[in-house]
Amino acid sequence: MSFVIRFVFILSTPLKIWDETVYSNLGYDLSKDPFDYSVSKNGWSDFIPSSDKLYAWPRMGFRAPALPYAIALLYTFGIGNFSDIFISLIGAASVCLVYVLGKEMFGKEAAIYSALFFSLIPLHVLNSSKIMTEAPFTFFVILTFISFWKGYEKNDNKNKILFGFFLSLSLLSRYTALWIMPVFPLYFLIRDSSLKFLRDKYLWYSVAIFFITLSPWLLYGVFEYQNPIGPFIHGAKAASYWGGSQPPYFFLIYWVPMFSLTGLIFLTSLIYIPLKRLYKKEILLLIIWTILFIGIASLIPHKEGRFIIAAAPPISLISGYVTTQAGKYKKPIIALTIIASIVILSLNFYTTYKNSYTPTNICFLKGNEFLKNQEREIILTDESSIVYHYTKKITRFYPRPLNISSLKKIKDQNPGKKVLVFFTDFDMPLNRKENLEFKKSLDKNLLKIWGCGKPEERAAIYEL
Repeated sequence: MSFVIRFVFILSTPLKIWDETVYSNLGYDLSKDPFDYSVSKNGWSDFIPSSDKLYAWPRMGFRAPALPYAIALLYTFGIGNFSDIFISLIGAASVCLVYVLGKEMFGKEAAIYSALFFSLIPLHVLNSSKIMTEAPFTFFVILTFISFWKGYEKNDNKNKILFGFFLSLSLLSRYTALWIMPVFPLYFLIRDSSLKFLRDKYLWYSVAIFFITLSPWLLYGVFEYQNPIGPFIHGAKAASYWGGSQPPYFFLIYWVPMFSLTGLIFLTSLIYIPLKRLYKKEILLLIIWTILFIGIASLIPHKEGRFIIAAAPPISLISGYVTTQAGKYKKPIIALTIIASIVILSLNFYTTYKNSYTPTNICFLKGNEFLKNQEREIILTDESSIVYHYTKKITRFYPRPLNISSLKKIKDQNPGKKVLVFFTDFDMPLNRKENLEFKKSLDKNLLKIWGCGKPEERAAIYEL
C-alpha cells in the first residue's frame, strides 16, 4: 500500500523539477566516470553563484553523494530511467523500518499504528515520489536509530558497530544528518547523568567505522577543496544562496499539511505523556530526536517542509504509542487520521496534476524530445540541468546581456557545432514584455526549426 501511494504521486506530474534532474544527471555521468564528481566536462550545469571560486561551479560536493552514486548503479544496470520508482521503493521500505523500530520500542500494536501513520504522512509521501535525497536520508536515519536502540539499549554488540556505519550513510545521503548527531550524546547524558557511556569500547569501534565509511568523501574534500570537510562547507555556503529566509515558526504554520492528524496527535502527546506519567527511555529518545532536529532546522534562515522529513518517524512512533493508550478512542483516532491524510494527499495530487499538465509544460517536454534526436548541437537554455536530463545533449546558459549579438558570439566560439536556441514559456514567461520582445527578435533573425503551441507558441527552437 505504501509503495502504491508513493508510485501514484510519480504520475501526478510529467516533468521532473530542477533538483531531481541534477541528481539524475550526476548519476548518469558517474556511471560513465565514477571519479569525476563535478560538472566540469559533462555539458550541463547546476549553477551556484559564489565569489569564492573554491566553493563554486563546477564542484558538486555541496550535494551529498549517496543518491547520485546509487543512481549511477541503476544506470550501469540499464535501469537509470526508473530512478523515481527506486525512490518510491525506498520510501515504502522506510515504512517497514518504522514498524521494526516501533516493535523494538513499544511492541507490535504500537508498531502497526506507527507504520500506518507514517505510511500516510503527506511530507514523506510527496518526497518519496521525487528523485531527491529526502527519502533515502530518512531510510538511513531510521536504520541508524534501530541499530542504536538494539545496540545500546539491548546490548547487541553487532548493532553497536552498525550504528556508526548507518550514521555515516545518513550523512552521505544528506548533510542535515549533522543535526541528528547531537541526539545520541544528549540521550546518554540524560539517561545516565554521567559520562560512563564513553567507557563502552564498542562505541569507539562504532566511531571508527563511521570515519572509515566516510573516508572516501573526506579524501574527495582534500583533493577538490584542499580540506577534508570541504564538501560540508560548500553545502552550508550553497544553502544560503537561494530561497530567502522564513520565520522560526515556519514549520508550525504548515504542520497539518505536512503531518496531517498524526502531527496533531504528536503535539497532544507532549501534554498527555507527562499527565499520564508515561515516562520511558523510548519516549525520551524520540522526543529528543524530534525536538532537536526541528529546533535546529528552525534556526537556519531558509526553511522548507522537506528539511524536517527526518522528524516524521519519531512523530509517527510517539503518535502510534499514545494511540495504544487511548482505550475506546483508538479506532476513531485511527479512522480520522486515515481520512484526513487521504484528503490532504488527494488535494496535493489534484493541485500538482493541475499545475503540471499544462500546455507550457507539455510543449517544453515535446521540445526536449525534438532536441534529443538532433546531432552535433549545443543547446542554449536557462534550464540546463532539466534539458540535459531529457536530451543528454550539451547545454549552455543564455549569455548576458541576452540579445541576438551575444547569441551569435556563442556560435563563433563553437566552430563545427550546431548551436540551437531553445526558447520556452517554461522559463521565459510570455506574459512578460521583455520575454515577448526577445521571442519576436528570435523569430525575425534566426531560422526556426520547431515550434509548439496554439494559438500562442509556447516553445520554439532556433538554429544560429
